[in-house]
Amino acid sequence: MKHTSRNYIKLEFPSTGANESLARSAVAALAAQLDPTLDELGDIKTAVSEAVTNAIVHAYPDRIGTVWLRASILDGDVLELTVRDRGRGIADVAQAMQPLYTTGGEERSGMGFTIMESFTDALRVRSTPGKGTTVTMRRRIRKKR
Repeated sequence: MKHTSRNYIKLEFPSTGANESLARSAVAALAAQLDPTLDELGDIKTAVSEAVTNAIVHAYPDRIGTVWLRASILDGDVLELTVRDRGRGIADVAQAMQPLYTTGGEERSGMGFTIMESFTDALRVRSTPGKGTTVTMRRRIRKKR
């Protein structure tokens, strides 16, 4: 089923840690239009945090780059989130998506993709080494009864 966008936001920001909270807040504000539960909203914010943090830490490990975020409300009360960078890319996406795998050093848990996957209904990661990564997540917001 093809989804049509009912509303969306686009953000472009430098890959600095301070902008992770900006991304969370912007997505939460848009998602609020779907009247999510606090748990749903927390899951969405966590998934966005993980995707943006991955771009900051892994895509641009030794420089400040640009991160693009698009959040869309689609038909069927689906929130679609896309985080894109033009950083170093991922050589082996399947390996990178394995729990505990990290290229970020000892201080990184290697759980980013696992967390994104567990807090969303769908996760797609596309990457080309030297050209960047695009992470797309979808989460349907359940109507309260």
